[in-house]
Amino acid sequence: MSLTYDPDAGLAPLEFSVTKNLAAKSDAERDALLADPAFGEAFTDHMVDICWSVRGGWHRPRVQPYGPLSLDPAAAVLHYGQEIFEGIKAYRHADGSIHTFRPDQNALRLQRSARRLALPELPVEYFLESLKALIAVDGAWVPSGADQSLYLRPFMFAKEAFLGVRPANKVGYYVIASPVGAYFKGGAKPVSIWLSEQYARAGKGGTGAAKTGGNYAASLLPQAEAYEQGCDQVVFLDPERNVEELGGMNVVFVYKDGTLVTPQSGSILEGITRDSILQLAAARGHKVEGRAVSIDEWRQGVASGDIVEVFACGTAAVIAPIGVLKGTDFIDEQPLGELALSLREELTDIQYGRREDVHGWLQRLDA
Repeated sequence: MSLTYDPDAGLAPLEFSVTKNLAAKSDAERDALLADPAFGEAFTDHMVDICWSVRGGWHRPRVQPYGPLSLDPAAAVLHYGQEIFEGIKAYRHADGSIHTFRPDQNALRLQRSARRLALPELPVEYFLESLKALIAVDGAWVPSGADQSLYLRPFMFAKEAFLGVRPANKVGYYVIASPVGAYFKGGAKPVSIWLSEQYARAGKGGTGAAKTGGNYAASLLPQAEAYEQGCDQVVFLDPERNVEELGGMNVVFVYKDGTLVTPQSGSILEGITRDSILQLAAARGHKVEGRAVSIDEWRQGVASGDIVEVFACGTAAVIAPIGVLKGTDFIDEQPLGELALSLREELTDIQYGRREDVHGWLQRLDA
């Protein structure tokens, strides 16, 4: 598989070599894993590996057997956390074809994350072809059940063996894949949220807008606190007590006049699912706003009836209505409107090919 050379973009073509996994799962073993896949526990037989260096640029693209990576103990990622990743899904349509959803936006977000973490920016074309290269070998792993998909995890990290504090001169880009079902068991049922007031996910000028592992590592302790409180997820505030986001999802508020409002700041990850949902809502005639929303506005809006619905959204879970907001000294029952579920149905219908894709968001991966 090769890329078309674009002299204007300065891109040289990449030829993916393919080494088949001699220990690949049998059809029966794979079918058993696809019958009821848990999120991120089983992985396909192959992965993509592309190298980058200051001298050679992007080179040696290959599809190889899925397996452990060999790293020098001095690899920069192990010491300075120079790492980013993406999350995107492949969907099997009724005719058997395999599609993904807005991959150009994931590619552009990966570039923004790379810029913030001082990593090389993978060209959009290379990102798209890396997904196609993996599907060309592991397409049989894309499940066909309801709410099932193949979760693709592109990631990049600094692998140069060097302990000086500077951007690494050698980097690896990989794509692995895992068949998944619904992120929350029971589908789009309401979730409970723990309000973290002791911990912050990110700060002004930090890496909050980048999809980097450190942001998620910082959320694990408060997430564990949420579990201890009987909650599914945790929500973070900024120093002004404005709502940021959940550990791995954006938040959207629906007001009684039909306006959808989502928290917006330089420390919030720009969600592709969120952007898509807001576009769908706008096409229905809803007003859409991105602005600061304080925790007091959230609580008072629910109490007064000004806020009629609150939901979380992201690639993994799609949309999850928020049913309970719980803090150290309060529990608020959240209103459960129908808009979130209606938008979720519209979005997933587009992703699975059950509804016309008027926005041109789908891209076929197996052609």
